[in-house]
Amino acid sequence: MKKLYLSILIIFTFLFVGTQYGHAQKYVDENSSLFDRLYFGGNFGIQLGSFTHIEASPIAGYMVNQDLSFGAGVIYQYFRIKGTTQVGNYETNIYGGKLFGRYNISSQFFGYSEYENINLDVILNTPTGYELGRAWVPAFFIGGGYFQPIGNRAGFTVMALYNLLHNPLRSPYNSPFVFRVGFTI
Repeated sequence: MKKLYLSILIIFTFLFVGTQYGHAQKYVDENSSLFDRLYFGGNFGIQLGSFTHIEASPIAGYMVNQDLSFGAGVIYQYFRIKGTTQVGNYETNIYGGKLFGRYNISSQFFGYSEYENINLDVILNTPTGYELGRAWVPAFFIGGGYFQPIGNRAGFTVMALYNLLHNPLRSPYNSPFVFRVGFTI
């Protein structure tokens, strides 16, 4: 039951709380400097109450040209569930990293891939039975998205991704399909 609540919390964070990273519609060409090609962003989310969730996941990206970019990021999430009749008290930290690539198909549509590897609580099958332990859980997302500009550098982003490495016994995502909604600044 704890894993179910944890999965739901992660999905809701991606859908409603986080800011989605990206490089908006910045223009680069062969004369652009290294500084002009770099972009930064990430996710930040907070939810307080009987379910506490704090996330900070910064990224740094590099625009190879106007259509292709790639980058890396770190992931940190803190969860705490205060005692309820169904779950009890639960507290954990999730951390890891990601590598991503993005290809702009048009000014608003893009293809996206991401390799993520996170360390989190999972149920382990041991010789003495099942117990809660930590493990590194990889994910490889592919998909695409839609970008709606708002001003010169900001915009609204929607992505639909599929996790090729989804393992229902270990993944924090309750489905191989992940949807992300957010803003770029």
